[in-house]
Amino acid sequence: MNNPLSFPLIAPSLLSADFGRLEQEISAIQEAGADILHLDIMDGHFVPNLTFGIPIIESVARASKLPLDAHLMVLNPDDYIEHFADLGIKYFSFHQEVVHHTHRIVQKIKSFSMKAGITLNPGTPVSTIIDLLPELDFVLIMSVNPGFGGQKFIENSINKVQFLNNFRRENNLKYEIEIDGGINAETVKSVISAGIDIVVAGSYVFHSSDYKEAIGSLKNV
Repeated sequence: MNNPLSFPLIAPSLLSADFGRLEQEISAIQEAGADILHLDIMDGHFVPNLTFGIPIIESVARASKLPLDAHLMVLNPDDYIEHFADLGIKYFSFHQEVVHHTHRIVQKIKSFSMKAGITLNPGTPVSTIIDLLPELDFVLIMSVNPGFGGQKFIENSINKVQFLNNFRRENNLKYEIEIDGGINAETVKSVISAGIDIVVAGSYVFHSSDYKEAIGSLKNV
């Protein structure tokens, strides 16, 4: 693993939180041992769902002490880069499937001192980003189809993680590998063995009765 620790970094997805208690939810996962806070940004066009916009993200940025990981499921990720940098976003990923000039977007993200990542849908092969891997800070593998939480883990995602892990080792690259979708105490075992660095978990954490126990079960495998 690229992560020097013996366990992955855990990034609870705010999409599954109780938005009526947003500040308390953020405080609770911080105290429970979360490492990163994952933000699913959906525009209702690229995916059939609409989540939260800039005002909510501004509130989250004020409330969170955790690094913020913005996953953009939108048709125009370029429009968000400068504003998100101003908000202190650390990880910024967009979908390979919606951008024509991928390298240009990656360089722009990095120019604003954010980590640049590309997200791959379950049906998008890793081969589509091979030439970009030396430029990336991380790759986000979707292990469910994007748009809604609580879906079943897609097993073929493990092969993508293994490929990316082997490729970076063989080519002495430093990008991190992140996975999102259907993660729980069972599915996390396979992705850790495959070489994952960052695990996104939404409903498994926020729908549990004990956030600390849920996060611990993903780390202590």
